[in-house]
Amino acid sequence: MEKILEVNDLKLSFHTFAGEVQAIRGVSFDVYKGETIAIVGESGSGKSVTTKAIMRLLPESSSEFKDGHILFNGRDLTKLSDKEMQKIRGKDISMIFQDPMTSLNPTMTIGKQITEPLLKHQKVSKSEARKIAIDLLRMVGMPKPELRIKQYPHQFSGGQRQRIVIAIALACNPQILIADEPTTALDVTIQAQILELMKDLQKKIDTSIIFITHDLGVVANVADRVAVMYGGRIVEVGTVDEIFYNPQHPYTWGLLSSMPSLDTAEEKLYAIPGTPPDLLDPPKGDAFALRSEYALAIDLEQEPPTFQISDTHFASTWLLHPDAPQVEPPVSIIERMKKFPGSRYYEGGTR
Repeated sequence: MEKILEVNDLKLSFHTFAGEVQAIRGVSFDVYKGETIAIVGESGSGKSVTTKAIMRLLPESSSEFKDGHILFNGRDLTKLSDKEMQKIRGKDISMIFQDPMTSLNPTMTIGKQITEPLLKHQKVSKSEARKIAIDLLRMVGMPKPELRIKQYPHQFSGGQRQRIVIAIALACNPQILIADEPTTALDVTIQAQILELMKDLQKKIDTSIIFITHDLGVVANVADRVAVMYGGRIVEVGTVDEIFYNPQHPYTWGLLSSMPSLDTAEEKLYAIPGTPPDLLDPPKGDAFALRSEYALAIDLEQEPPTFQISDTHFASTWLLHPDAPQVEPPVSIIERMKKFPGSRYYEGGTR
């Protein structure tokens, strides 16, 4: 597969009155043409900051790239000027934000908002841009697009506004579409429709998607690969099947255990104890150690390296070291792993 985005050892800090917040602490991942990679983790893990760093949307007055590279088609985005980034934003890399109402300008018709990136990046006429805008609205499932193109954001429902935001993001056929929790503000029924729409559109325009979410149920439906973030780092990355059915990091175990399912028999869902680390003063070893019942003594002293489980599966935990004691994951996780051929618990079951 063709690699179009490469994030290498990215380190980014925010300068605040309280001190330096080390928000991103050595993040590395790749994005391939036509794939969907989901970045998951609790609030504060660094998901949105990572993607906003890719788009260069963080305030330069308070944020600083400390190290690393963001290579897009061979160009390092961290080195580009604002003017150079303006040619990439909206054209080659687009973003869908969490709340469509704050993404749209209430004083402009949606037609004008959809045609704006077309007029800026595609150099088409106003009449041609309007025709493309109508086609985009039709593509995202908006009824009567010729009429609705003249209306304002307040005249649409939440699900319709999110469809409009998607149409704007797709206007210039971007190579990468970043979706930052695009369905969080929507009810479950509309959420399913938007996710199905995004999958269909991806096939039509062959774009790559970086999907940010804390909802693992969403991940199972949309992603090809998953990167699990914690404390400003990626602690595990693999295919959807590897993350769901052969997870290796205790934090991934915790996320999966806290996910409700139709098979959940207990009255209470599992909750990961404690709170995420304070990145003003990051922990010395494994950032998850103080919240993990599986932590080893070395976790409090030394940051774990990244261990390779398969060609596509990597995790940063000392439990994968050859000298580490054999630790049994939670029963619910073992039951999942029994169904995965790459797991040591595999029993030949089916999913």
